[in-house]
Amino acid sequence: MTDLNGSVALVTGASRGLGRASAARLAERGARVLVHYSSSRDAADELVRDIRAKGGAADALGADLSAPDGAHQLAAAVRELGINQLHALVLNAGIADLATIEDQTVESFDRHFAVNVRAPFFLVQQLLPLLSEGSSVVFLSSVVARAAFDGTSIYSATKGAVEVLTRNLAKELGPRGIRVNAIAPGAIDTDMAQVFLGTEEGRDYIKALQALKRIGRPDDIADAVLFLASDQSRWVDGRSIEVSGGANL
Repeated sequence: MTDLNGSVALVTGASRGLGRASAARLAERGARVLVHYSSSRDAADELVRDIRAKGGAADALGADLSAPDGAHQLAAAVRELGINQLHALVLNAGIADLATIEDQTVESFDRHFAVNVRAPFFLVQQLLPLLSEGSSVVFLSSVVARAAFDGTSIYSATKGAVEVLTRNLAKELGPRGIRVNAIAPGAIDTDMAQVFLGTEEGRDYIKALQALKRIGRPDDIADAVLFLASDQSRWVDGRSIEVSGGANL
């Protein structure tokens, strides 16, 4: 069993979905988890209470990652807690508003890149003094970075950018002993995915794309996050690992 006792992990977008499941899993294995939220403070506080009730350690931190200074705000909040080392930085926060090219706007384009690309990049920059040899950075990408789906052009482009950042930051930070990897989930049963999974027809369509013929669960991704955040993945660097149940084979 992976032991994270004594470690500290920051998970962005941890009040719901994949981030919530990942934060809970890291806490189960002994990490002190910093639960970031943008607007869902009540949900973040609830997760913190749940973790503490089980004997774990957690704190909720709010920051608007769509704002130009969002990464700075969150990094400052981490330091205010007296944290002097981060063992895992899980960059999960993201948005996905699907639309055809005719219906997209400049505002939507800019917001997607602000939250999905700019914020995680500058969080790594701002928190770099807290990352040291053995630390792990985990980006959340998506299978849509590698396959085309209707209405996902802007979202897919942001996830393609995330995979480029993963490789380049791994090369840049590798000499310092800091690993940088990404997880590319397929369709996971979260509120964000209901645009695909909200109808029986949609669920059947997505299941048909998976070799394992089921919809992914948040815990499927949380376990992959745990692996990359831990020393068990010590020889994995600069990679995007698809966790999709065998999508689009």
